[in-house]
Amino acid sequence: MEAWLDLRQICLAAPELEPAVEAVRAVFGVDVCHRDPNVGKYGLENALFVFGHAFLEIVAPTREGTAAGRFIERSGGVGGYMAIFDCSDPQRRRALAESLGVRIAHTLDYPGFWGSQLHPRDCRATMLEFDRTEGGRDLDGPYHPAGDHWRRWQRLDRVSGIPLIEVESPDAAGLAAHWSRLTDRALREEGGLPRIDFDLGAVRFAQAPAGTAEHLASAWVEVADPAGVLDAARRHGLRIDRDGVHIAGMRFVPRQAQGSAGP
Repeated sequence: MEAWLDLRQICLAAPELEPAVEAVRAVFGVDVCHRDPNVGKYGLENALFVFGHAFLEIVAPTREGTAAGRFIERSGGVGGYMAIFDCSDPQRRRALAESLGVRIAHTLDYPGFWGSQLHPRDCRATMLEFDRTEGGRDLDGPYHPAGDHWRRWQRLDRVSGIPLIEVESPDAAGLAAHWSRLTDRALREEGGLPRIDFDLGAVRFAQAPAGTAEHLASAWVEVADPAGVLDAARRHGLRIDRDGVHIAGMRFVPRQAQGSAGP
């Protein structure tokens, strides 16, 4: 079987779900594709959006004492909550993580879907998750976390992908080496910054000032109209800096989708 590793989903944690959902709707012009009742057992509610063939999830705590709530308190609401990979070999990747001393936070086991969430303190910066959806190698096929009908909500004319995420750390080189071991993918350099490329998506590691908490800071989003995205963010009253808009603790940088000249 051909091996693959796709950065398929990023997850944000917000104190309240619907304000963050409305911000994504307003800025990117896409609607919720799925809400997963299974997250209720973790004291959460969620919403997923299709960004091309990748997904943006937002979770919010519905009770005290949740992992997401502790993350929000600990981080001050800065940084993404999870980076989620779909892959051909989640059991091997779980064993690799354990061999590196990384604890398993949760096991996910549903019909046609199996995965592991790794402990965020051992991953550093954010929680990593390695899953496999049966049939998931086809990017237009099933993807369990997004439900059965996610393609109904796909708007490639507006948003076509999440090609890159960026993590910030005072020890960017050390974190990059750690994630390279965890993902079993080689490092390369881009503009003086370490980077790991996957079959879908990539992660880059940026140097942060001493004392900065490591965090998943930014995501680049391919859109048809980058200027329109920023204009919509301004109208919605969202913070913008360095051509990126802040939603639920993360900075989203709109970039021109390949093959699209914009409006």
